[in-house]
Formats: sequence, structure tokens, C-alpha cells
Amino acid sequence: MSGYYTADEVRAAEAELFTRVPAGVPMRRAAYGLAGVVAAELRSRSGGVAGRKVGLLVGSGDNGGDALWAGSMLRRRGVVVTAVLLNPERAHAAGLAALRKAGGRICTDSAAAVGGLAGAELVVDGIVGISGRGPLRPAAARIVAESDVPIIAADLPSGVDPDTGAVEGPAVQAAVTVAFGARKPVHALAAARCGRIELVPIGLRLPAPRLAALEPAAVGAGWPVPGPADDKYTQGVVGVHAGSETYPGAAVLCTGGAVAATSGMVRYIGSAGPAVLAQYPEVVAAPDLGAAGRVQSWVFGPGSGTDRTARDRLAEILATDLPVVIDADGLTMLAEQPELVRGRRAATVLTPHAGEFRRLTGEEPGPDRVASVRDFAESWQVTVLLKGRSTLVAEPGGPVLVNEAGGSWAATAGAGDVLSGVLGALLAAGRKPGWAAAAAARVHAMAAESAAFAMRPDAYAAAPISATPLLRHLPRAIAAVRSLPV
Repeated sequence: MSGYYTADEVRAAEAELFTRVPAGVPMRRAAYGLAGVVAAELRSRSGGVAGRKVGLLVGSGDNGGDALWAGSMLRRRGVVVTAVLLNPERAHAAGLAALRKAGGRICTDSAAAVGGLAGAELVVDGIVGISGRGPLRPAAARIVAESDVPIIAADLPSGVDPDTGAVEGPAVQAAVTVAFGARKPVHALAAARCGRIELVPIGLRLPAPRLAALEPAAVGAGWPVPGPADDKYTQGVVGVHAGSETYPGAAVLCTGGAVAATSGMVRYIGSAGPAVLAQYPEVVAAPDLGAAGRVQSWVFGPGSGTDRTARDRLAEILATDLPVVIDADGLTMLAEQPELVRGRRAATVLTPHAGEFRRLTGEEPGPDRVASVRDFAESWQVTVLLKGRSTLVAEPGGPVLVNEAGGSWAATAGAGDVLSGVLGALLAAGRKPGWAAAAAARVHAMAAESAAFAMRPDAYAAAPISATPLLRHLPRAIAAVRSLPV
């Protein structure tokens, strides 16, 4: 797993590092890595390094020092470097001296900064680091707003909260972010602000992460596939209760997600059986739970309605000792009857979006979404998958898992129905609920991206998709993660 560490965790690791290495070494390591990324980006964008122009936006903290030291290293490679000191009296003394010695230009008049950066191919954001909170101050905000030069952020985009990714006002929009020593929550929770993430090791010794992401290779290695002794029953049988006369499509999409994710068996319960069987004749359909047959997990809720019959079926499913995924209409009913899941011993996975989260808890899930989803999981003693571009998965007592999708192609009607079916299939195959939720989210996001780019392969550009092409690309996404070396 890839870990993400809060500002406090990183500062503690830095304090331990300072007991092992001479003063100044960690900053030089960070600066060297930053300079390398800037040089590579210059070469990629302009075809060279020497003679190119780079601007530095320098604040008063250590990030300003990182930027100044990196500027001195770039200067020695022939780059024209101009540093804008936003707080000249508090600029990092050693870094500033190094840049001056290397022949860098210094601008102390923030009003003239935009002109001083004219012609730059790149600007390095060294305004604030992990100790910074709140939006950019007016002078920095003006420079950032008036400059149209691509920005490489040192550690994190200034103005974005390092622990929550929240943006409360003017903030940097980076093309690339160079993370020093460890990834921070901002790199997953506000990835759109960070651009491409490059990690520069500086020697930190880090604890087990409380926020982490599954590696795609680990998802592929753990994905259930048939073994030599398997049959359709031993691979896991998932039961799906979804859809209604009003929303038969939800049944098709949810069941289709389960079919795509498993080579075992899918049983469907509900009134949309004819529509499901028309798309997936391999599904075994039954009119009610009594005729369903044996299953190893249940998915309940997409398009199921909230009438008395649906409520009775939800209560009956939750009374079993089987893992259950609850989505959509099922969550609406739980908001009114939370006692149905509280105290349940079997795995229960709730998959709300932000509005459903609010209905269930009475509160918005932000700005600290990690704390919100962790508290919800602990309070209800369930696994929670909070949907979004950065999907969060929390279960009692464990780390929060994050899946940064890399885009929002799955933000379309019916995509959540597909995700629930995939998740239910993984639970039926015996995967643990936290892992199953995070793995399902990873493959679901990959399928959405694959479908979006498949719409215009000749143009190397993506196009908006619906849930149906996402569903069709699930097997390709599963194959992709399974092909990765562990």
C-alpha cells in the first residue's frame, strides 16, 4: 500500500531524521529532487534545460528554502532563475545565499513580480509548506492569478490544506507537485490541484499509515479467478436485489457489475428479472428471497424503491449472517431505520455519495472527509465507501483506504449501481470488506477511464460516458490490474 501522512506525522518523522543526519541535509535532498523534476519538465516542454527561464515564488518557510536551493542547482545547469521573495526579511538565509552565489536574480518587489516572471517556462511554488493553512495572501494570490505559466509545487500547492485537501480561497493550481519524503493527504484528496505527483525520498522513517491506497498490482493479485478445483459455487455466489418497475435499468447495471467481476454465479431477486435475463442469460432469477437459493453475499438497494415490500426485504437480508452491500434506496431506508445494521456481526458495507452521507449522519462529509468517514464507520460499526473522485473506504479499527480515480468519468447516472455489483461479487468470493471496497473502486475507476478514452481513440482524447460503456470495460480493467507484476 502507498501511505499518506499528515503534517504532524511528517514533522515527527523529520524530527527523528534530524537526529541521524547533519542539519541542512534533508532540505538539500528535497531541493535536489525538486531541481531534477523541474529540469526534466523543462526538457519535456521545451527540448532543453540550459538557457531556459524558471521563476521561484518564495515564502518565508522551509518550502521557500527548498525552492531557493533548487534554484541554485538549476542555475548551475544554465537555467535563468528569478526568485520572487514574498517576505524578503524572512527568506531562508542559506538558500538565498546559495542562489545569489550561483547567479540567480532576486526580486523583492511583489508588485513587479509578474513582469519579472515574463518569459518563464515554469514557476516553482515555494510559498508555503505543510505548516501553512488557509488561502494565499493577497500578494501571492495576485501573482498566481496573473501568471499563466505552468506551476511546479514544492511539496503541495500553496493555499490547499495539507491534511484535508480543502480550498477556502485563492490557491495554486499545479501542473506537477513534488512531494518531499512522503505523500500527504492533499495529494489524494485534492489531486486535481496537484497535477502529476512526483515523490522525492529524503530518508524519513514513517509509521504504518492511517490513510493508504491499494497498489493496482495488489488489486490484481488479490482478484478472485477460478482455480483448478473451483466450480461456479466455490467461487462465490452473489445475490442482487435491485431495480423495480420504475427503475429496471438499475437492476441490469448492478447485476451486470456482479457478472463482470466474477466467474461464479449471480442470482437476481426482484421485479426486473425479464430485463436482467435479456442482457445476462447466465443470471439465475427468482421472484423473491424464498426462491433465491444459497448465496454468499447480498447487494441491496439500487433502484429498489422504498415501499413496504422493499423495507421488509432489506430487513430480511440484514437478518442473515451474510455480507451485505447497501446502496441507493437501501441507504435511504437505513437513514430512517439505522437499527437494522447497528449490532450486525456480519460484514456490512454502505456506499453513500455525499448527499446520502448527510442523510445517514445528519452532517456533511467535509471538509475533513477522512475524519468524517472514519467516525461514521466507528459509530455504526460498518464499512463505509464514500464515493467521489477520491473515494474513501473506512472500517472500524483499520486505516482509511483512498482511491484517487485520476478523473471524474464515473460521475454519471448508474455508475454507482455497477460499483455495488462489483463489490458484492468480491465479498461473495471471500474478500475482506475494506479490501473489497477499495479494490472495486480502483477497477471501477479504471473501467470508466478506459471507456472515456475509447470513445475517441483516434484523437487521443476522452469523451463523456454513461454507465453502460463503463460496465463493458470492466473486464478490460480487471485484466489490466491482473497483468501487473507484483
